[in-house]
Amino acid sequence: MTHTPAREILVTSALPYANGSIHLGHMLEYIQTDIWVRFQRHIGNKCHYVCADDAHGTAIMLRAEQEGITPEQLIAKVQAEHEQDFANFKVSFDNFYSTHSPENREFSEYIYNACEAKGHIATRTITQAFDPEKQLFLADRFIKGTCPKCKTEDQYGDNCEACGATYSPTDLINPKSAISGATPVQKDSTHLFFKLPDFEAMLKEWTRSGSLQSEIANKLAEWLDSGLQEWDISRDAPYFGFEIPGQENKFFYVWLDAPIGYMASFKNLCERTAELDFDHYWNKNSSTELYHFIGKDIINFHGLFWPAMLHAAEFRTPTAVYAHGFLTVNGQKMSKSRGTFIKAGTYLSHLQPEYLRYYFAAKLNNKVDDLDLNLEDFMQRVNSDLVGKVVNIASRSAGFISKKFDGQLSTTVSEPELIASFANEQHNIAALYENREFGKAIKAIMALADQANQYIADKAPWVLAKQEGSEQEVQDVCSTGLNLFRMLMIYLKPVLPTMSDNAATFLNDDLAWSGLNKPLISHAINKFKPLMTRIEASQIDAMIEDSKVEVAKELALKEKQNPTPKATPLEANPIAEEINFDDFSKVDLRVVRIVKAEAVKGADKLLRLELDLGGETRQVLSGIKSSYKPEDLTDKMTILVANLAPRKMKFGVSEGMILAAGGDEGIYLLEPDQGAVAGTRVS
Repeated sequence: MTHTPAREILVTSALPYANGSIHLGHMLEYIQTDIWVRFQRHIGNKCHYVCADDAHGTAIMLRAEQEGITPEQLIAKVQAEHEQDFANFKVSFDNFYSTHSPENREFSEYIYNACEAKGHIATRTITQAFDPEKQLFLADRFIKGTCPKCKTEDQYGDNCEACGATYSPTDLINPKSAISGATPVQKDSTHLFFKLPDFEAMLKEWTRSGSLQSEIANKLAEWLDSGLQEWDISRDAPYFGFEIPGQENKFFYVWLDAPIGYMASFKNLCERTAELDFDHYWNKNSSTELYHFIGKDIINFHGLFWPAMLHAAEFRTPTAVYAHGFLTVNGQKMSKSRGTFIKAGTYLSHLQPEYLRYYFAAKLNNKVDDLDLNLEDFMQRVNSDLVGKVVNIASRSAGFISKKFDGQLSTTVSEPELIASFANEQHNIAALYENREFGKAIKAIMALADQANQYIADKAPWVLAKQEGSEQEVQDVCSTGLNLFRMLMIYLKPVLPTMSDNAATFLNDDLAWSGLNKPLISHAINKFKPLMTRIEASQIDAMIEDSKVEVAKELALKEKQNPTPKATPLEANPIAEEINFDDFSKVDLRVVRIVKAEAVKGADKLLRLELDLGGETRQVLSGIKSSYKPEDLTDKMTILVANLAPRKMKFGVSEGMILAAGGDEGIYLLEPDQGAVAGTRVS
């Protein structure tokens, strides 16, 4: 029999930004990655998992200034919090580092210099918005004003959340710096650009090489087919980051050195681990494997810019980039006001980390679909599957073995076919783990758990124990039950590391994957202790309330750090110019029913709504995509400005405007009371 050599694998997750706490949306990615990494190690592969805090950029510089500390102090404080949260969720990094490191500076400069030497860096002057009070250039997200299209106030510098219009910051009415409130001025600056179009042919081949999910490859094909643009990789001082060699007061844009942080973290690990060689994993002819797990919102950086830069500097490109969707809670975008914007630390104050690891695993697949954390389903599934099924097998069998047989399992396997059927599932379950079809793997494992419970129920050792001369059968049945439980825990080990460790102690076994083919015979076990407790609804309720308290504390702290007694129009969102009753009476507000909702192709924020106006149908384009899934809007009632003149937009004609309220937590449709009829005038 030939021996298959262990694969050599390097895995990364996207770098969390060192500007705030880890929340459950972040944890979806790290849990997904960790399960895959633990599985690879479980089956004997050499799998290394590295990550780092993304520690550069204007936002970090400004927050440190707000808190009255240096950026270095801020990122050190945040990194300590991040590391604690990850450790508590049992995320098994081999190294968690920072992009603000000597290794990252070295690699950033090396890759930049390689690109420059090969003619892939361009220089040109651009005009940008400049804050005259803070003396810094403003990215679009740091400019707010009134939308030039629909006149909604407090909109960002590149698009309007109310009507979905896109525009230049210079088009905003009454633009203000979101940092100081000052009116921006236009100022020229020389910037450096990575010539991404130089790599069009290489990227067309790489994105179709199987390194990306098909839906991601198709999305990137839109960029490639429309023509790649040069990428601005420089930022002007003041900026927290690495200075660009040979340039004065120019810094690498945070998105240039962030992915290079993967290399830097691994290099740091190699320097501390003698048997690891950096070049063996990163040289362009490497036989090792490199995988990035990321969110779908940053695929352009990982699917275009990153492989192009690596190729230019003659490093290897990723074996694959795996993107996942966003996390919703109870079917909606995470909300601070509803208490569903839950920090990792807040969750851990109330619930065991393995509850969430299991639930995420049970719902994850290898697509880019969003995943919903339905808190009622979460409680029921964990209680039913882990407590009611898996732990139940051990608890029903262990007592008899400990009390009647001095902790000794039977000397033979009494149900070889049943044991073999469980072991034979290893190839299917391994393939599902490998392909990131965790939900299907969990379904297969729970089907085995059902079989094990049915076996014990049919044999009823509690009845046999009362029958004279049935001692051997009781020992055989319970020994079989514990062997089935052991195999389930071997299968679940990547998902439930703490529970499997405790099960290993109880079973006096290492729960190795190879043990699936070697049932425990004439084996001593230890006394059984409860392996998992049920989730109570009160725990979830308390977590939600604590999340609301966290938000209130944050708002109070922000107000203390940045009081606004003299609010500018931008900050105060003042009442609009006064109108008289005759003006208002011209506005025809009608109750409408949303018949159909769908995303608008090519628009990031727009949904196309088909509205029933009481026999008449209207189409409205509304910028509420960030807060609502189209399928959740069907039959929802809302309010329409019915006599607003139709407006031709980039993506079609909008015949009116629906009413919504917006804030930091999202956008919310105004809804009439129950019983309202479509077409009724609001008065």
